[in-house]
Amino acid sequence: MNMEVNLAGVTFQNPVMTASGTFGSGAEYSEFVDLNQLGAVVTKGVANVPWPGNPTPRIAETYGGMMNAVGLQNPGIDVFCERDIPFLKQYNTRIIVNVCGRSEKDYVEVVERLADEDVDMLEINVSCPNVKEGGIAFGQKPQALESITKAVKKVAKQPIIMKLSPNVTDITEMAKAAEAGGADCLSLINTLTGMKIDVYRRTFAIANKTGGLSGPAIKPVAVRMVYQVAQSVKLPIIGMGGILNAEDALEFILAGASAVAVGTGNFVNPTTTIDVLEGIKAYMMNYGVEDITQLIGAVK
Repeated sequence: MNMEVNLAGVTFQNPVMTASGTFGSGAEYSEFVDLNQLGAVVTKGVANVPWPGNPTPRIAETYGGMMNAVGLQNPGIDVFCERDIPFLKQYNTRIIVNVCGRSEKDYVEVVERLADEDVDMLEINVSCPNVKEGGIAFGQKPQALESITKAVKKVAKQPIIMKLSPNVTDITEMAKAAEAGGADCLSLINTLTGMKIDVYRRTFAIANKTGGLSGPAIKPVAVRMVYQVAQSVKLPIIGMGGILNAEDALEFILAGASAVAVGTGNFVNPTTTIDVLEGIKAYMMNYGVEDITQLIGAVK
């Protein structure tokens, strides 16, 4: 039984990876999960300088998921390269670094800094607020998305994954913009913008007022968007959004994703990634599927 998948020339031992921002850079989960079993570890977003993140409270539980406005708190690229990459290199898993920034220059600096590091792919988080555009995310305007994709592609040594925001009118328009900019791969979806109000305190549950909604509540939206994008571009897709078990993951794969990422599920059960992987293997055995690639995009 073959579990290998290929994304932009990079071979992964299986299609199961972690979603950025839910797994740190692997260290805190390594006592629960054998990282050697994962297709890849996708790191928490890293910027050119340390980011303090948003004021607290910045997480709230909601029906069918959670909301967060952590604000991409991270130690910056220097600490990341000295501490996190060497830790992950101990394991037989691919390393995908998630990159964030507030301007094109920020992204380019991080991508340049990672050019000489031994990591496999870079995932560009275009849901960051673009300071030049008055705070609108890079991933919400096709021209901005194409421009940032071109800029990072120009300096990148590793294949580039553009992580698409679902907070747009037409996800296929964004996917086409990333493809036109030279993206090697797409990941989707990022969180949906939401709000929760504490009725007893009569205030916002999150200091930021709004936050990113993740978890099972967003899965049907995510599966629909992955399917639409798979029909509209030729790039490989990493699907994510509310995956808690193998059935969830298989929905994304059948819709057209070549790989899947587990995010919020890690908070509920730290071994979700391994459970998903074992469940996919069991499904393939039960249905006589010899190669995982037979399932990718099988539902037309």
